[in-house]
Amino acid sequence: MKTVVIIAASGVGKRMKLDDGMSKQMIEIGGHTVIWHTMKAFQEAETVEAVYIATKADSIEPFGQLARQSGFTKIRSIIEGGKERQDSIRNCIDLIEQEIETSGVMPDAILVHDGARPFIQPEEIDDIARVSALHGACVPATRPKDTIKFIGRTPEVFGETLNRSRLLQVQTPQGFAPEKLIEAHRQAARDQWYATDDAALVERYFPRQEIYIYEMGYHNIKITTPEDVLVGEAILAGLKAGKSGN
Repeated sequence: MKTVVIIAASGVGKRMKLDDGMSKQMIEIGGHTVIWHTMKAFQEAETVEAVYIATKADSIEPFGQLARQSGFTKIRSIIEGGKERQDSIRNCIDLIEQEIETSGVMPDAILVHDGARPFIQPEEIDDIARVSALHGACVPATRPKDTIKFIGRTPEVFGETLNRSRLLQVQTPQGFAPEKLIEAHRQAARDQWYATDDAALVERYFPRQEIYIYEMGYHNIKITTPEDVLVGEAILAGLKAGKSGN
């Protein structure tokens, strides 16, 4: 099975309160940078053949050096991202389309992942890739632990309480049939329509495509705030302990 991966890693970490526009992917957790953990997971996933990364211009060389030093041979290209996350992914899709034209081979699935989610596991990547190839779309998600409410008629009061059993918190990597993801991004670029994730694009332009749920544990967090680094250290320790105990 051939899976191609796009990693969006252009975040500067405003909520991390980092100095000098430092990329939050360069924060260290457990002795390695966030992006190192992310790269390693996709390097070790059996179904993954190639990885394309979109990042800030000044992160391209550090990321490339990190990949080379670590022996991450599946990193196919590291390029500059766009103004928005969706633009960055589109830049990678352009490269993937060129590769498809050159090779004449269509991947079985394309996965899109947030570079700041360093704790995704290789076996989870493989599972999502297989479901995506089989059904056309698969998105990992967790069940919310907290009660969720709408904001009411004014910003100071609550409105309706949502049924938590019908809600899921969406994560990445999100997987899709290549032709559908490529076409959804093409149409979104034409329409100048932006969404918060790739599943929303596929939902809009392929409304009959069912998106399968891959229910995750709570380890696949996105490093967004300083508190997440502390949580991440604990998650990493737990993952290592679990593997050593098997």
